[in-house]
Amino acid sequence: MPLTPLSRSLLILALAGTTLTPLCRTALAQEAGATAMQDATGSSTMLDTIVASGGSGGVITADGYVGTSSATGTKVDTPFLQTPQSVSSVTQAQLEDRNPQTLTDALAYTPGTRVGGYGFDPRFDSFTVRGFDVTYTGIFRDNLRQPGAGSSLFKTEPYGLEGVSILRGPSSALYGASGAGGLYNLITKRPTDTPLREVEIQYGTQDRIQGQFDFSGPVNESDPVTYRMTGLARSADTEQVGVPDDRVYLAPALTWKPDEDTRFTLLGEVSRIKTGGTAAYYYDASTGKVSDFFAGNPAFNDSVQNQARIGYEFEHRLNDVFTFRQNARLSTLKTDADWAFAYQPNAVDPLLLDSSAGTFEERLTAGVIDNQIEARFDTGALDHTLLVGLDYTKLRYRSLNGYGVSPPLDTRDPTKGRPVDPIPFQTRTDQDQWQLGAYVQDQIRYDAWTLTLGGRHDWVKTDTDNTTLATNAMTTTKQTDKAFSGRIGLTYEFDFGLAPYASYSTAFSPNAGVNQETGAPFKPTESTQQEVGVKYLIPDLNTLLTAALFNIEQKNGLYYEVVNLPSGPANIQVQRGKLRSRGFELEGVTTLDNGLSVTASYTYTDMKILEGPEGTVGNHVSSVPMHMAALWADYTLPEDGFAAGLGFGAGVRFIGKSYGNDTNTLHNSARALFDAAVHYDFAAIDKKYEGLKLQVNATNLFDRRDAVCSADFCYRDAGRKVVGSLKYSW
Repeated sequence: MPLTPLSRSLLILALAGTTLTPLCRTALAQEAGATAMQDATGSSTMLDTIVASGGSGGVITADGYVGTSSATGTKVDTPFLQTPQSVSSVTQAQLEDRNPQTLTDALAYTPGTRVGGYGFDPRFDSFTVRGFDVTYTGIFRDNLRQPGAGSSLFKTEPYGLEGVSILRGPSSALYGASGAGGLYNLITKRPTDTPLREVEIQYGTQDRIQGQFDFSGPVNESDPVTYRMTGLARSADTEQVGVPDDRVYLAPALTWKPDEDTRFTLLGEVSRIKTGGTAAYYYDASTGKVSDFFAGNPAFNDSVQNQARIGYEFEHRLNDVFTFRQNARLSTLKTDADWAFAYQPNAVDPLLLDSSAGTFEERLTAGVIDNQIEARFDTGALDHTLLVGLDYTKLRYRSLNGYGVSPPLDTRDPTKGRPVDPIPFQTRTDQDQWQLGAYVQDQIRYDAWTLTLGGRHDWVKTDTDNTTLATNAMTTTKQTDKAFSGRIGLTYEFDFGLAPYASYSTAFSPNAGVNQETGAPFKPTESTQQEVGVKYLIPDLNTLLTAALFNIEQKNGLYYEVVNLPSGPANIQVQRGKLRSRGFELEGVTTLDNGLSVTASYTYTDMKILEGPEGTVGNHVSSVPMHMAALWADYTLPEDGFAAGLGFGAGVRFIGKSYGNDTNTLHNSARALFDAAVHYDFAAIDKKYEGLKLQVNATNLFDRRDAVCSADFCYRDAGRKVVGSLKYSW
């Protein structure tokens, strides 16, 4: 496959005048990815001769809970010890033990990750890291950007994931559009070389019924083709009246591997999600308290999202030096929703609450393609892993909005539906965005030192049309942006598994969507970070300990604030001047031979507004706790002992105090949420039951549902959820 002219030119410039001596690589090493081997002293050291197929999508090499390498931090499979930024992973073993029902459930135990900042809300996978919202700029799928705009956010089905690889801090040197907090790379299930067959049924609280399946393996014994088909169907209510959580999901995948040097993987998905247009509780501004009743209107509260994606990963090793990769994806979603919101007591009858209402239709289509050339060579005593790439993103966003009123909410009967006449669309927004990025990265290894140098230049063009449908009056805004992003990092690996590091990185992110109050498109968000840390992979113990200190500054970030629109108060996206986040993180993960697996973390975050609206400068950003901690442990009893086959899991998530607004006049209390699991493998009774497993998982076991406010909008924590599953694998 020919290189693009720009890729060819960058590669020639990078290698000009250099004598290339190929590093010894074998096809076996290419397939194995990041592996560990015993050296002469018996300690476990990471191979520095890695060329992995995981370089395409960021596949995690792991042993139980402990991830040891991924391509997420560098776009080529690299041991975590050599990546000069804070890295975490949610492995397949963690997903199986905790059985998360949402993406935020899957991420709840990772350091720096704040889930539940908007309380119970099944509409979006919203969360922050190191205090920064990553919902729009930090979600990647298989190492490719997954854009979002307005309410157009792709929903993630955890059952379709092999794992999640997390890179904290600005990371635009390789990835272009990404946020200050970092990026979360969602890794899709891929075809397996060995047959995999699994069916499962689940039943849980709120009449949750779900059936799912996962089949994979070779198409036949002779063809070099493997397949995977994953799917589920769910019908479920939620704790909130008028807010279902229904889903149908199907994800086919196919891998063609004609020889040891070539691999082509096709990844697809179609899904339909039905939930509510809003899930908020009524907040009484006069008392400063969140009520126990729904602020919406059950008779006017539908949201249906249809989404699909099709993409591929192609990799071909040209020779012992060069490997070419091309990853691409086309994705689309369409959302139709109605909403109503009670916002103040009626002037005549205070037991009635005035309610605004609205309807919207949004469509988002995004195409992403990333071309890479990787070169592995040495120059004297220096080993190089050079990556040169060119990627392109095309985004098309359309939004139709209509505003009106809903009959008032009667607090004496808050669950009663109030019919609303159809609301016609009044405004339309059309936005096209193009982004082209060229990047170069060199990982230079000398003895135990690894120097990572990376740079990227992005060119972005955004055209936005805002139309008032009643008059057909249109305003057009054209915006052109460009920026350079970089990263420099240095790591040293001691023989006994300790690896201190230091890095400086920047990020640049164009923003799709518009300010609904002004109609103006959003400016790009820019950020910088300084980070120092240490990672310790304890020899022969399958335990990884990490610690990091960070300082991040961001300008022109997107956040939600309450703004008075013609329809009444609304929580919309706005841009702020400048924010600073400082803190440190601790994490430990282990899976031991005795059946015990543990993940633990602690995060301290001091996030302040340096430039912003009057009355907020110097304050803490709303809903960002200074202290967070999490601990999850799972233990399976010995196979030859009492109650063989039985296992238990338990966890606690602590979220410290925070403010409910940027003026820091509203407070969120600290809370601890407990989770638990129990599982039983029926093979312990008799081998004829091999593959049959029963598991019960509970989140927020004690049903703590405290108020949580963000940007003056208040919600309640998601209540207790219990899900039992019966799975058969063969």
